[in-house]
Amino acid sequence: MKIAILGLTTGGKLLAEKISSFFEDSFVDKRDLPVFKKLSGLWQQNVDAIVCIMATGIVVRGLASLCSNKKTDPCVLVLDENGQFVISLLSGHLGGGNLLARELADFLGGQAVITTASDVTGHTSLDLWAEKNGLGVDDSCKLTEKSAKLINRGMLTLFTELELEALPHDLTRVENPELADIIISDTVYPGHSALILSPCALSVGLGCNRGTPAKAFEVAVTELFYDSSLNLQSIRNFASIDLKSDEEGLLQYASKMGRPIRFYTKEELNRVDTVSSSAIVLAATGAKGVAEPAAVLAAGCTPYLGKLIIRKRKWKDVTVAVAMKQTLIVA
Repeated sequence: MKIAILGLTTGGKLLAEKISSFFEDSFVDKRDLPVFKKLSGLWQQNVDAIVCIMATGIVVRGLASLCSNKKTDPCVLVLDENGQFVISLLSGHLGGGNLLARELADFLGGQAVITTASDVTGHTSLDLWAEKNGLGVDDSCKLTEKSAKLINRGMLTLFTELELEALPHDLTRVENPELADIIISDTVYPGHSALILSPCALSVGLGCNRGTPAKAFEVAVTELFYDSSLNLQSIRNFASIDLKSDEEGLLQYASKMGRPIRFYTKEELNRVDTVSSSAIVLAATGAKGVAEPAAVLAAGCTPYLGKLIIRKRKWKDVTVAVAMKQTLIVA
């Protein structure tokens, strides 16, 4: 975590140096600039945290035009120059401000000031729990709504077909998605009032003819996912045979989707059992199949292979199959 530290007074500057000695990847901003310009400049530098040793009001006014998204904004802490109080002011959860405030307060012998409701009441922070389990959030407004409901009601219901090691104390599993406040699934639930959390556990195996354009991959995968009621945001990665590692359209499509792509040798693909085989593919590549075994391998986690959930489907120039990582949700 890259941490910038600002102090205004002589005492504040001394405390800034002390804090900098505690955090390994930190620095004291000594530029001769007004504090508002310092804050703006640090925002542009994409630091992870800003520690301000000054009045809270100054910091609030300086941040007013900078805040945009809790997923990307750095966390901001505010301290008095004696280090008596460490206030987690901004991005306390996803930005790590609450944890940082506690660490700093322990170091200084001060008091961390945390105001987020889940921390104060002892309830699960849904955004942090989702992040811990690699679950994508479909709707940030629903996340806020369900978080408030959890605080007010004390518990939420959850539906999933995935394996559960354990659940937080204030989440209760139900067997019917219609009764759920939260649904963990790669399946699309249009119109459902629940917060949908995607495990991002799907691996898409792709075979293709040489010279296939990126648009052809996009059309095939989109159609398959729509027909299967699967969420495109649940794609974890793509996979194919190493003979296609220079296939421009394939690489462009994976890049556009923002997902990695893995390539396997014919020997690796041929070691996967219970997949479809094709004499034509075998003659052309030396592998009995591409899309299905590639998907299974890409969804695997040693020593387990992924689970094939959609067998290969062919378009004019593209073949697509989907496998699922065996995901385990923990408390």
